[in-house]
Amino acid sequence: MRHPRWLVVSALGLGQILVWGSSFYLIAVLARPIEVDTGWSYTIIAGGLSFGFLISGLVSPKVGRLIDQFGGRPVLAGSAVILSIGMALLAIASNEIVYLLGWTVIGVGMGAGLYDPAFAALGRLYGDQARSAITMTTLWGGFASTLCWPLSQYMVSTVGWRGACLTYAAIDLLVVLPLYWFGLPAERPRPSLPHAAAKVAGIVPPRLRLAFWLVAINTTVSAVVMTVISVHLIALLQARGATVVTAVALGSLIGPAQVGARLIEMWLARSHHPVWTMLIASVLPSVGLALLFGAPAIAGVGIVLYGAGSGLRSIARGSVPLAIFGRDGYATLMGRIAMPALIFQAAAPALGAVLLDLGGPSGALLAMVALSAINILFVLPLLHHAASGGSTV
Repeated sequence: MRHPRWLVVSALGLGQILVWGSSFYLIAVLARPIEVDTGWSYTIIAGGLSFGFLISGLVSPKVGRLIDQFGGRPVLAGSAVILSIGMALLAIASNEIVYLLGWTVIGVGMGAGLYDPAFAALGRLYGDQARSAITMTTLWGGFASTLCWPLSQYMVSTVGWRGACLTYAAIDLLVVLPLYWFGLPAERPRPSLPHAAAKVAGIVPPRLRLAFWLVAINTTVSAVVMTVISVHLIALLQARGATVVTAVALGSLIGPAQVGARLIEMWLARSHHPVWTMLIASVLPSVGLALLFGAPAIAGVGIVLYGAGSGLRSIARGSVPLAIFGRDGYATLMGRIAMPALIFQAAAPALGAVLLDLGGPSGALLAMVALSAINILFVLPLLHHAASGGSTV
C-alpha cells in the first residue's frame, strides 16, 4: 500500500515533537530537580546533553548510510527504541556514571532520530519533491518545546523526575515507535555503498566539493550560535537589564517566530532556490542578536528576527544539500554534514560559559553577533550555483 504524503509527514512530525521533547529539550526542565534530588554536580547534569550531542555526531555518518541503504522506517523506528532505553537508564541512574551512560544511549537515538535522519528519510522517499515535506515536518517540530516543556514540568510535579523519564521512555516505545513503523512506508533495500563512497570524495563530484564544505561550515556555525543562545539567552537578557519575567516572556517569542517563518517559507518555496533560504537564515540571527543590545522593546524585535532565522535554518539544512547535490547518496551526505555540527554543538554550552566568564554578557553576545555575521560569507558563493540554474527542490 502506498502511504499518502500527509500520513508520512504527520507521523514523522508528531514523532519529532516527542523525540525532541524527550532528548534535546529534556534537561532544561529536569536539570534542577535532578540536582536537588541527587546532589550531583549541575555541570555533570547539564553536560549529559552535550555528551549526547557528541555521540550523535559520531554515529550520524553511519545513520545516513543505513538510511540510504534501507530507507528511513527501520532507522527511525530503531531510534525510538534506543531513546526509550536511554530514558529508562536515566530513570534508574543511581550515580553519575549510569546517568552519563543513559545519555550515551540517548545520543545514539538522537543521531538516528532527530531532524537530519528525518530529512534524509524524506529525501530518499520523495527526491527532488522533498522540500515541502521537509518544511511541513519542521512546522510540527517547532511545537516541541511549546508542548513538551509544560508536559515535563507537569510530570516532574506529579511523579518526579525519574517518573518523567520513565513516562518518556513509554511514550517513545508505545507512541513514537508505532508512528514511525506504520506511518512510514517500507522501501526496497539498495546495494550497500562501498566504504570509500561514504566519504565526501565518493559522493560529491569534484566541481561541487567547495559547495559541500561551505554548506557544512555554515550548518556547523549556525548550530553553535543557536545552541549557545538557547542555553544562555535568559542570562544574557537579564544581564542587559531585563527582569526574569521579561526575559522569559521575550524568550517565548522564539517558538512562534520559528513557526511563522516556516509558514512563509512554505508559501514562497516554489519562487526561489533554497540557497536564498539559507542566506536569510544566516542574516536574520546576526541582525536579531545585534538588536539585543537595545532596550527590551528593541530586544523583542531582535528575538523575533533571531527566532525566524532559527526556523528557516532547520529547513535550509535539509533542502539545500538536496537541491545542490541531488537525491543520490543524499542520506549519506546528510550524515556527513551533520557530524561536525553535532560535535561542535556538544561544546557550545561550555563555549558560551567561557565567553561569559571572559567577556561578560556583552562580550559573549558580541561574539555571537560576529560569528553570525561571518557565517553569511559562507553562503554567498553558493548563490552563484542558484543563479546559474542549479536545480531546485
